[in-house]
Amino acid sequence: MFRTHYVNEVTPELDGQTVELAGWVHEYRVLGKINFIVLRDKTGTVQLTFKEPDSSAELIEKSRKLIKETSIAIRGVVKKSKIASSGIEVYPVELRVLGEVEEKVPLDVTEKTPAEIDVRLDNRFIDLRTQKTTSIFKVRHFVLKAFRDQLLKDGFQEINPPSIVGTSTEGGTDLFPIEYFEKKAFLAQSPQLYKQLAVLGGMDKVFMITPVFRAEKHNTTEHLNEVTQMDAEMGFAEAEDALIELEKVFLNILKEVKNNCSKELDYLNSSFEIPNKIPRFTYTQVLEKLSEKGIKLEWGEDFSKEIEHELPSVLGKELFFITHWPTKARAFYSQPLDDKTCLAYDLVFKGVEMASGAQRIHDPKVLIKALEDKGLNPESFESYINAFRFGAVPHAGWSIGTDRITMALTSQKNIRETALFPRDRNRITP
Repeated sequence: MFRTHYVNEVTPELDGQTVELAGWVHEYRVLGKINFIVLRDKTGTVQLTFKEPDSSAELIEKSRKLIKETSIAIRGVVKKSKIASSGIEVYPVELRVLGEVEEKVPLDVTEKTPAEIDVRLDNRFIDLRTQKTTSIFKVRHFVLKAFRDQLLKDGFQEINPPSIVGTSTEGGTDLFPIEYFEKKAFLAQSPQLYKQLAVLGGMDKVFMITPVFRAEKHNTTEHLNEVTQMDAEMGFAEAEDALIELEKVFLNILKEVKNNCSKELDYLNSSFEIPNKIPRFTYTQVLEKLSEKGIKLEWGEDFSKEIEHELPSVLGKELFFITHWPTKARAFYSQPLDDKTCLAYDLVFKGVEMASGAQRIHDPKVLIKALEDKGLNPESFESYINAFRFGAVPHAGWSIGTDRITMALTSQKNIRETALFPRDRNRITP
């Protein structure tokens, strides 16, 4: 092991004790015969103070040859400090260089000199060392953890759907074709059909965190071509049951992020409120509110991104559900409520759709008609339809976009900030 402690574990209570730390040279300065190095690891920074007699002359000279982003390991004594911001300094007695910097670092890890996003993404392995990016991915970690924890607590089972499919899972043509031996195949655009099949197979309540792929030729700050979805599906359930579960999960995500990432949110200048309940508006009610503000929309139309961004100010809420959508605006598997409306819903947060779901059609005759109404060939979905001929049960579910919710929680303007190695229309490396 290269360390006994992470930086954030070195506190004034360790005064006088010897610790071993490992990380990168973040900053350095020389003051006469004293050399100061700021050591950084994933938890933060700490000041290393090299001076005699605590450090040998040889060690001090060795430390002065280090440059930024050199990876090092040190053994040293913790001492309380009235000057250091953390209240402590570490006085090294041993230093090992683990990895030297052989070329000019392509961006400033201290963030004092900002870099363009494409430069950062081209050198993501360096960008991940910055406090901004570290903060974003800590938030994302707790988003995923809170999602999983709540559903496990509520008796859901985790599954792993395939990413290679033989046909469209949601209709449409925005699919990435791939070579799959002698067969035609695609990258999955949704785990939708498979989570339904799992529920119909008797798993009852399932969830998954899975990549999906959309071959949409867009160049926006809100879309990626590979995204990570957090999905859930419930058997013997109606739309209301799934809505209640989605509310529990989403509020738990907000609470966990706020409780565990307060320092990161402050650094990112991001904030949000956590309501006790998430208010609901029907699609028709939203149209009426928009009309009152002079924004006209034909009943049945989906909301544009521009209108979606206006909804918080129109409705007076940062977080809300939109329920009872027009059937023609939703996926074919959404359970009809009447001739025009289905039991589908969206969750909107900070003017962006975060989650989408519905009660599903479980009657094969209704399902065939829904496919035909969408202009899809039921024969292409025969294996899917057959699953509903053997005692299918009412079921409902939803999906949350991991990249998108992380973008909202961290107040980022570009969704590529929130994907570890984003894939968009132009970027397939690194």
